[in-house]
Amino acid sequence: MTGRTPRLIRVGRGSPERRISRPAEARGGRPRRRGTQPKVVALGGGMGLSASLAALRRITGDLTAVVTVADDGGSSGRLRDELGVLPPGDLRKALAALCGDDDWGQTWSRVIQHRFTSQGDLHDHAVGNLLIVALWEQLGDHVQALDLVGKLLGAHGRVLPMSAVPLELQALVKGHDPERPEDVDTVLGQATVALTPGEVQSVHLVPHDPPAVPEAVAAVLDADWVVLGPGSWFSSVIPHLLVPELLDALTETKARRVLSLNLAPQPGETEGFSPQRHLEVLGRHAPKLALDVVLADEAAVPDREVLTEAAKRFGAAVELAPVARRDGTPRHDPELLAAAYDRIFRMHGRIGPWR
Repeated sequence: MTGRTPRLIRVGRGSPERRISRPAEARGGRPRRRGTQPKVVALGGGMGLSASLAALRRITGDLTAVVTVADDGGSSGRLRDELGVLPPGDLRKALAALCGDDDWGQTWSRVIQHRFTSQGDLHDHAVGNLLIVALWEQLGDHVQALDLVGKLLGAHGRVLPMSAVPLELQALVKGHDPERPEDVDTVLGQATVALTPGEVQSVHLVPHDPPAVPEAVAAVLDADWVVLGPGSWFSSVIPHLLVPELLDALTETKARRVLSLNLAPQPGETEGFSPQRHLEVLGRHAPKLALDVVLADEAAVPDREVLTEAAKRFGAAVELAPVARRDGTPRHDPELLAAAYDRIFRMHGRIGPWR
C-alpha cells in the first residue's frame, strides 16, 4: 500500500493535442530533463490493450506494450498447435494499434490485420500472424523479430511478449455447467474462459511459474508510468500478475501505476461485475499490488463512493473521465482516453511536465 489519501477527480472532455511521436529515448536510466516524454509501459492483451495503446501513442513517443501470450483460439491457436510457437494474435493487434495515422501507418495496420477467406488451410489466418511467426523462425528471437516488425510498420512504440513460452490459462468456474450451478469446475484455455457461462472464481497459468521476458521486466522497472488494462479481466489483465518476475517488477518499480477499468462487464467472463468487483478480484490475485490511480468512465460508475473505497485498498485515487465513444458502443475513444491519460500523468506525475 502507498498510504496516499485517495481522491475522486473528474477529468475534462478536452482532447489532447495531436503530435508526431518521436523515437523512444535511449533506455540507459539517465536523469530525465524537463520537457522529455514519460516512459510508459502498458500491459494487457486483445482489443483492450489496443485501445490503450492507440491513446498512449498520441501523448508519448516512449511506449512499450507487454502482451499476454495465453491465447489459444482462432488463427493464433492453430499456429500455436501446429508450430509450437507463442500465439501471435495479441502481439499483432498491439503492433497495429501503434501504427501512425498517416498513409503508411494505416496501410500497414490494415495489411497485418487482414484475414484470408478461403476454403483451405489459410482461411481466417491473419497476415500479421504469419509474418510474425515467419520472423520468429528466421531469427530465433522473439524480441528481435517483434522489433523488426515494428520498424517495418513505423510503430510508435515497442511490443514485447510477457513470457517467451506459450501459456495455458486455467480457471475455477462456479456454475460452468448450468445443470450444476453450485459446483466449481476447472475450465481450460483462454478462449473458453472468456466465454464461460459460469462465475470465474480465480485463474492461474500453466506452467505455474513462467519466466518473464527480461526486456519486459526491464521496461517496467525503468518506466515512469505503468498502465494495466482495460481488457478481458481474467484472460488479458490478471495473467500479467501471475508471472512472478513481472509481478515483482510491478511491485518494486518506482513508476506510478494506473489501472484502467472496462466500460462494461464482459458477457461470460465478468457478467454482472461492478467496477469495484473488478478491483476485488484483482486484489485476490495480487494482494501486494499497489496502485496510484484507478481510471474509469464516469458513465460506467453507478456508485462513486463505493469505487473510491475499493481503490483505497490499493492506495489509489479515482479519476473519472468521459472515455467512451459517443456512439453508445462500449468502446474507448482514443482521443478522449488520451486526454484522460495525459491529465493523469500531469496531475500525478513526479517529474512533469513532459511538453
